[in-house]
Amino acid sequence: MQVTRRRRRARNGSSGVPGRRIGRRTMVTAGITAVAVAAAGTAFAQTHQFGTQHVGQITGQGQVLPSDQYIAPYGDRLVVNDGKIMSSSPSPDGTHLAASVTDGGSALAIVDLKNWKVQQLVGSSASSSPRISGDDVGQEGPTYSPDGKQLWLGQTDGYTRFTVHPDGSVTSPTFIGIPADGAKHALVGAAVFSPDGSTVYSAVNGQNRVVALDAATGAIERSWAVGNAPRDMVEVGDRLYVSNEGGRPARPGDTTANSYGTQVPASPVTAATTTGTVSVIDLAKPDAPVGSITVGLHPTALYARKGALFVTDTAGNDVSVIDTARDKVVQTIATQPWPQASVGYEPDAVTLTDDGHLLVTLGRANAVAVYRYTTPQEPVSYVGLLPTDYFPAEITTVGKQVVVSNTRGVDARRPTDSAGHGTHDTTSSVQHFTLPDDSVIRSETAKVFRQNGWTAGSVARSRGRSTAKPVPVPLRLGDPSTIKHVFLLVKENRTYDQVLGDMPQGNGDPALTEFGENVTPNQHALARQFGLYDNTYDIGTNSAEGHNWLMQADDPEYTESSAGEYARSYDTEDDALGHQRSGFLWTGAQAAGKSVRDFGEFQQFLTKPADASWQNLYCDAKTMDATGRGTAYTLDSSSPIPSLNSVSVHGFPKFDTSVPDLYRYEIWKQDFEKHGPADLNMFWLSSDHTGGPASAAAQVADNDLATGRIVDEVSHSKFWKDSAIFVVEDDSQAGLDHVDGHRAPIQIISPWARHGTVDSHYYSQITMIRTIEQILGIQPMNQKDSAATPMRGAFTRHADYTPFKALPNRTSLTDGLKTPPSCGADTPAPQDPGAAPVPAAKVPAGERSLAAQWETWKSKQRLTGPNAVPDFANPAQMNHYTWYQTHNWAKPYPGESRLYAPQNVPGAYIPSSESDG
Repeated sequence: MQVTRRRRRARNGSSGVPGRRIGRRTMVTAGITAVAVAAAGTAFAQTHQFGTQHVGQITGQGQVLPSDQYIAPYGDRLVVNDGKIMSSSPSPDGTHLAASVTDGGSALAIVDLKNWKVQQLVGSSASSSPRISGDDVGQEGPTYSPDGKQLWLGQTDGYTRFTVHPDGSVTSPTFIGIPADGAKHALVGAAVFSPDGSTVYSAVNGQNRVVALDAATGAIERSWAVGNAPRDMVEVGDRLYVSNEGGRPARPGDTTANSYGTQVPASPVTAATTTGTVSVIDLAKPDAPVGSITVGLHPTALYARKGALFVTDTAGNDVSVIDTARDKVVQTIATQPWPQASVGYEPDAVTLTDDGHLLVTLGRANAVAVYRYTTPQEPVSYVGLLPTDYFPAEITTVGKQVVVSNTRGVDARRPTDSAGHGTHDTTSSVQHFTLPDDSVIRSETAKVFRQNGWTAGSVARSRGRSTAKPVPVPLRLGDPSTIKHVFLLVKENRTYDQVLGDMPQGNGDPALTEFGENVTPNQHALARQFGLYDNTYDIGTNSAEGHNWLMQADDPEYTESSAGEYARSYDTEDDALGHQRSGFLWTGAQAAGKSVRDFGEFQQFLTKPADASWQNLYCDAKTMDATGRGTAYTLDSSSPIPSLNSVSVHGFPKFDTSVPDLYRYEIWKQDFEKHGPADLNMFWLSSDHTGGPASAAAQVADNDLATGRIVDEVSHSKFWKDSAIFVVEDDSQAGLDHVDGHRAPIQIISPWARHGTVDSHYYSQITMIRTIEQILGIQPMNQKDSAATPMRGAFTRHADYTPFKALPNRTSLTDGLKTPPSCGADTPAPQDPGAAPVPAAKVPAGERSLAAQWETWKSKQRLTGPNAVPDFANPAQMNHYTWYQTHNWAKPYPGESRLYAPQNVPGAYIPSSESDG
């Protein structure tokens, strides 16, 4: 068993901030059964059991994750310190496991199951042997030929075919291409060999078809149209079954939404898919019409045995059992181990043991569900759960051993030479075990419940008209709150240490601080007035995940499994496959009768005039501030999701680093002064992503000032008495943190927030979202936020109505501009001599050539304009570029001995797709 451990820096004391440090003993829930947990009178889930534990910490419960979970897998674990396993397959002889990997410098890992080690890594790096052209990988595969002599790895526009040596290693890569269809890449899913190995059937996910390829030449011999987004396949006799994650083709009259250029049946409110199908291809009659079987939502994995075809309906949270003699669903197995929530477990792989145990991986519950199975028609009986590592994605049997591959392993704990952790220090893991008897499974079930915080009564709702006294965070949904207006400000990509590591009151490392108090005076002042939170975690590793965690309290399996390619979609605002059936934070608010107003968050499209440059919008913001008149420019930001678009302020621009956040602030301010706030107000303030025309420090300072002014405006308004402002990063991937790469700065700003404290409790984005839900009476969206403990300890029943006065920026907002704005360069306030100085924009003479190379790199990263994409830039490169800027091009990145040109950055292998990555 291999577990990566790192030493943690000692916690600094709390002197210097008025008030007290909030602390609590770790609490362990007892009395858990295989079905439910005795709540003993509490109305809350048990994620408060983390106390002040840190992510990565090894405890008696297991290792702490940023997702409100512990992990302690059953059986033996092999940590793979080479990226996330997206999918895996055993060799026909059971000696090896081939895994597609991403986010670690390779595309393929060969695991020696007998010797329990990673035997070979294959990718595009110069050191790889053999070497392939790219590290992109699809959602399914790799696939061995029946004789085990070939291995096919799915990539964006086809497969890389390898020869397999007797020792299990691969060599001689040959690319087998499948042409793009206009703008639609192949985006291949599963590959299935014919029994004789002469033909390979490919699910061409991006083109909604299946093709037959000559295994020797790669020539396309035949093509069949199937459903939307075909993903997995299995051959049973003369029939080929195909799971269509996007369901059936749309029919006249259907409500639809976009998914990779295809309109698919979808909800008119959430734009989530509403159908799921399995296509049936008769290989003995290739000209016969393709059949279709209706199953649950988002059918992903297929497994066939003994006359049954098992289909994991990942978004439906069940398994469809098809009798292959009749091609009919004869049983649907609910994979809902916890009665408090019906969705969010995400079954994503299935297998059947020789002794009749059906095993289903529950990706978002970090568990394998075990059932007793006899025949397709006979109902299964539930046995219990076995714990896995983080996000199990594949399961198989090799002899009497069960083998599970876990996409995220032990999370971002890969050993590195750097001085801190980053979210892309990605791991995965493989575990194996012999299936234990039922008594052990029941015991392990209790462990899974504890690790997920599943308790009875976690979502208690007030019955009838509530007579409860208003409190900031009510005990029951529907009980009154002293807070009526919630503001959720979403920022981009910073770790705690990058911004607040210089505050001695918290657990920070000033050596990793890039945007300290002279760059972010408002964030520091807000932390002093309203509380410093130094143990809060973002969950995702990029924007595609991060905004989903905030808006859906989950990163749906579709997005999780797309990370190796990100070509079909990235930020899944415009892909129906990325939306959970239970909706979003705003649809929950609407269902609860609350008003919503959106300012850029989860927006997909932006149009703006050609002359709306950063400089001109900056000057326009100054004019709006001075005169109170409207903007001189017409920008339009919109969403393809009907329920969001209808509550959006379209003049507030979505992500685009060539738009100052001060401009966004002025657009919001005019709306606020005219209409007042909604019950739920959502913002996307993205300048702290950096990469725009101004320097990194200037953009973070712009973001800081806009944030401070929003708080100033609200706190001086008549709405302040019943408002709460939550400030959060969407993810924390843009730097290092000495505790964990997921640790991020948050702020809770309200008359009802505890003022002047240092709160070191474990919190996450999920607990923040659950807190907002509890305040507004919103039904939690899935098992993740249902299990989360609201942040009641961050609030007090004794309000302090002292408003906040925004501080002027100490960093020039026009620093680094090649062309100054027509209204003149910004003159900042004096710096605090006791804080780290603002980095100079001027590049030292000896580094100008290097800086010029970085500027050329930056120009290609789609950071600005209507087609700007968050995270298009390779994160390792982006983080180095920002570090060099904030350290005057004079200090190497932590853990390195010199400055690098873009193409030489260690870790620059992290994929960035042409469309979004």
